[in-house]
Amino acid sequence: MGGAGFGRNEITDDQAIEAVHRAIELGINYLDTSPLYGESERRVGLALNGGWRRKVYLATKTGTHPEWRGDYSASGTRRSVENSLRLLKADYLDVCLVHDPTSMAPIVAKGGALDELQKMREEGLIHFIGLGVRQHDFHEIAIRTGVVDVILTYLDYTLLNQSASKTLMPIAKENDIGIINGSPIAMGLLSSAEPDPGIHSPDGERAHKLWCWAQENNLSLLDLAIQFCLRQPLIDTVLTGSKNALEVEQNYKAATTEIPDEVWNRMPSI
Repeated sequence: MGGAGFGRNEITDDQAIEAVHRAIELGINYLDTSPLYGESERRVGLALNGGWRRKVYLATKTGTHPEWRGDYSASGTRRSVENSLRLLKADYLDVCLVHDPTSMAPIVAKGGALDELQKMREEGLIHFIGLGVRQHDFHEIAIRTGVVDVILTYLDYTLLNQSASKTLMPIAKENDIGIINGSPIAMGLLSSAEPDPGIHSPDGERAHKLWCWAQENNLSLLDLAIQFCLRQPLIDTVLTGSKNALEVEQNYKAATTEIPDEVWNRMPSI
C-alpha cells in the first residue's frame, strides 16, 4: 500500500485511518510513506496506534522532507528518520529508503546518507536500507555498494513500460536485493477510467488502446495493470496507492480477480 494519497488536503485523518485499517484487514502488510507526502506520515502514525503497527512492514524515506529537501548528510539523514519515527509513533522502521537524489555522490560519500543509515540499522532503528528513485544507474550504484537491501523502482514496469526488467531487475536479483515496484497503473493512466489519448503522449495513446481492448473483451484495465506486475517473478512487492477505504477495496479486488491465462496470451503488444 502506497501512502502518498493520505497526504492530500481533501483527505481527513479519519479517512486515512479507515483506509489503513481496511488494507490490513484484507491482508495487505506492507505500508509505504514519505516525509514528502504531506500529512501522510502523521496519519499513518495515527492509524497504526493501538496494536496495528505490528501487523505491517512499515517503510518511509529520507532526503525529501519539504523543509530539508536534498539534505543527504549524516546529520540530515538522522534528523529526517527521527522525525519520521516521531510522526509514525514507531520505535523502528522496517525499511528506510533514500528518496529521489539528483546525484548519488552525497549518498555514497563517507559520512553520507548510506553511512548514517547503516549506523541506525546497527542501532535497531532501521531493519532494512534501500533506494527509491527512477534512474536505473542510481540503483545500480547503490546495489554495488553492498549496503542496500532493497530498491524501489517506479513507472518502469507497467503495461506501458517494462524497461526495469531488462537490466535493473536482473542486477538486483543477482545481488539478492528486494524489488519494490511503484505505480503499476502508471500514475492513473491504467485505471478503470477511460484515459485521454492526448495526455502523456504516446503513453496516453497506448493506454487508451489498451483500455479499449479491455472494454471489448469485458475486462478491467485496472485488473490487468496490477496483475501484470504481480505476475513478474522478479518483483517482490507491488505498491498500489489508495487515499480511502473504497480505493483500497478497488485495488484489492483488481489484484485478486481471476484472469484466465488465455487473456494474457491474447493481450495485444501495443
